[in-house]
Amino acid sequence: MSERFETGMKVRRSVLGDDHVDRAEAAKSALDEPFQTLITETAWGNVWASDGISNRERSMLTLALLAALGNFEEIPMHIRATVRTGASKQDVLEAFQHVAIYAGVPRANQALKLAKQTYAEMEADQA
Repeated sequence: MSERFETGMKVRRSVLGDDHVDRAEAAKSALDEPFQTLITETAWGNVWASDGISNRERSMLTLALLAALGNFEEIPMHIRATVRTGASKQDVLEAFQHVAIYAGVPRANQALKLAKQTYAEMEADQA
């Protein structure tokens, strides 16, 4: 694998956690392997690996963009990642408030609903 892939995998694991990445890797098939490599190299090995902003800020941006574009399926994964990126619940709320103003209340409302559910699950897992 390329150096960017190796960097991407390291960053991906540090943000999403080993368990998540191991499950994703185990679910890879010949069909989606090139796509998974693309994501690992570009999203994780380039964008997330950049030292231009902190992972906390990157987490907030990612959550806001997912919500603004209606890509709700990945919001729980990125809420769980906030444990490792340092984005607080207040940070997430602030990001979704921006979404409400600039992209629409319904999208922010759905994102906040998912965040609340995910935080509740995370708290139940720790109990």
